Amino acid sequence: MDQRAFLLSLFRAAVAAAQPAIRIPAFLPERPKGRLVVVGAGKASAAMARAFEDAWGEPVAGLVVTRYGHGVPCRHIEIVEAAHPVPDAAGMAAAGRMLEMVRGRGPDDLVVALMSGGGSAVVSLPAEPVALDEFRALTSALLKSGANIVEMNAVRKHLSKISGGRLAQAAAPARVLTLAISDVPGDDASTIGSGPTVPDPTTLADARAVLAKYAITPSPSIAARLADPAAETPKALPNAEFRLIAAPIQSLDAAAGRAADAGYAVHSLGPDLEGESRDVATAHAELVRSIRAGKGPVKAPCVLLSGGETTVTVRGKGRGGRNAEFALALAVALDGMPGVWAVAGDTDGIDGTEDNAGAVVTPDTLARARAKGVDAAALLADNDGYGFFSRIGDLVVTGPTHTNVNDFRAIVVA
Repeated sequence: MDQRAFLLSLFRAAVAAAQPAIRIPAFLPERPKGRLVVVGAGKASAAMARAFEDAWGEPVAGLVVTRYGHGVPCRHIEIVEAAHPVPDAAGMAAAGRMLEMVRGRGPDDLVVALMSGGGSAVVSLPAEPVALDEFRALTSALLKSGANIVEMNAVRKHLSKISGGRLAQAAAPARVLTLAISDVPGDDASTIGSGPTVPDPTTLADARAVLAKYAITPSPSIAARLADPAAETPKALPNAEFRLIAAPIQSLDAAAGRAADAGYAVHSLGPDLEGESRDVATAHAELVRSIRAGKGPVKAPCVLLSGGETTVTVRGKGRGGRNAEFALALAVALDGMPGVWAVAGDTDGIDGTEDNAGAVVTPDTLARARAKGVDAAALLADNDGYGFFSRIGDLVVTGPTHTNVNDFRAIVVA
């Protein structure tokens, strides 16, 4: 079997299982007595808007914000593109318009919020006295710090006019229904896109603790905001309902089914793995060694699957997201072990800020790199997974997939 092609087919199966067009129709709400407006944010939100329009069957007004390059044309819902992961003025302006769009709605009206990962950045709307440049700088610092998504969002929600339940709060007394695609470990509703339509369990104290943990000194305006009790997020939203329409476990199950059909034993580590990318890779390599020694939880030939969202503490100056970092660390840890292939990719098609979804690891990855004069350990130390795999031709490039159920990893042990 062509193991590279097989691994990519598993990745495609995972992505296909989370496409909005097949997930949205089963979760449509009842038609309201009053008006319907659709809003949304995230990398999958434009495709979700298109799917909602197709399934709803009638003209519907709305505004959805997605990442640059992830737009999908809709007939009636306006699609705006903005920056991710560091926000820009386009996203801030769209977020302000979205907030005004839901205000003044009555109890018979319905606001449908289409949320997916990436929403935190594309609808950033800093609250006074925080300026956009300050918010951008803080976002960059958090991204480099190694903070996980829950920690990052605890901070961002308390600096926003729209996140952390404030969009639903502004829409009251109208009913707010959130249809969400999860890209977060545990599928926590308040973490997906920073939860603009769900109650927020985190506090101002949590936000301050995150900055202290990662030794990030906030600007005076941010410090003042995080010290103001009036900036606390809503802890209850009686007008809000949440429905999860796609989650990482469904994508892992789709890949597992395909692997089983191909005759492999399947062992899943679950959809919620977290931690430093290189540490997670090392743990996966140890599991592979155990299986090769006949001491693992499954016998070869097998496929190991895992999902979740790892982090990268950036210390170097290289390029690459958490999946390229995982793949490079795995290649280094396996050290040319025969009969082992792997793929790691972000199901949204974009690994961090690069143009690849992830990368493929083969038994001869390190040998091919050495033949080209590429030092894997040095590039790993420089956080340059993208540079490494681009030089040996093993990047996985899909373009935007119009969904987002977090990272996908598969390892074949022959």
